[in-house]
Amino acid sequence: MTTIAALDTPAALVDVGRMQDNIARMQARMNELGVRFRPHVKTSKCLPVVQAQMAAGAQGITVSTLKEAGQFFDAGIRDILYAVSMAPARLPQALALRRRGCELKIITDSVGAAEAIASFGQAQGEGLEVWIEIDADGHRSGIPPEGEALLAVGRILHGAGMRLGGVMAHAGSSYDCSDPEALQRVAEQERRLTVQAAERLRAAGLPCPAVSVGSTPTALAATHLEGVTEVRAGVYVFFDLVMHNVGVCKVEDIALSVLTTVIGHQEEKGWAIVDAGWMAMSRDRGTQKQQRDFGYGLVCTESGEPIAGYVLGSANQEHGILHRADGVDDDIARRFPIGTRLRILPNHACATGAQHPVYQAVGADGEIEAWPRFYGW
Repeated sequence: MTTIAALDTPAALVDVGRMQDNIARMQARMNELGVRFRPHVKTSKCLPVVQAQMAAGAQGITVSTLKEAGQFFDAGIRDILYAVSMAPARLPQALALRRRGCELKIITDSVGAAEAIASFGQAQGEGLEVWIEIDADGHRSGIPPEGEALLAVGRILHGAGMRLGGVMAHAGSSYDCSDPEALQRVAEQERRLTVQAAERLRAAGLPCPAVSVGSTPTALAATHLEGVTEVRAGVYVFFDLVMHNVGVCKVEDIALSVLTTVIGHQEEKGWAIVDAGWMAMSRDRGTQKQQRDFGYGLVCTESGEPIAGYVLGSANQEHGILHRADGVDDDIARRFPIGTRLRILPNHACATGAQHPVYQAVGADGEIEAWPRFYGW
């Protein structure tokens, strides 16, 4: 039996019990709201995690790379949304997946890209399934729901024999919220504008069967989803400190952590040096602009209990600097002797997970199982 004590550091740990609770919570919420749930698997990129999501009731998955799509299709998952605007150079890769039997959906948010997809599909004799990305909050990409480009893209795709599968949006601005009322407003805006886009397409005689919205905060904050057919969310499966600051999880819900070892001290500065630098934690400082800055992560005991007041305040490639968040600990060396093993909760689970080739999944009995991650584009 392998246990945490036998692991080398740094290592990415997944608390399987917390993960299962997070999965059950989200799926129950989607069932209550009466929509399909299509998890965004870019957070874990890990087959055992995704199998647990599917077993709980998820229908299809969302991916961020075509390599992910191929790997999960090889594992038996057919219904896949590639939720990044399709680059024309990747169309042959998408076509190859479809011709192997993958029910791959691709997305676009511009007239130029729609024309490239339509031209490629016609040349290949393939009616690719394409969804249109809607900008519901000005956060990143997508077509404004009220703009003429929406109908232009729809007509280009439909007229060329592509399958116009629906519309989708991602309310990334929800990550900037920190109270329930603000989250509910963003969730309703995301729902309303995406449904508006779907209704405009239908009124113009264009098909729009799917109306897909989602982010972890809006999925958990939405009070109703009238007109929506499915929701996507990803980071909920592990949660992280950014989501804690947003207000959608407790520290005790965070299922991913990095196991690390104290390897030195700078006592006059109140520092303990650990072997988890930014190569283990990532450079993501997502909590820096939020109401509470956790540096590179929140310090916990080896068993996972938060140690009040301590953060991983800074990091080099292979060194992390642990200190008090509110001052200097003159007793740092006694408190954290050389060889002390700790866990660090991450700012952004997706980014921290991406630093590790494998998760060490910790079961209720403390036994460890290695869960490999997928990599690449």
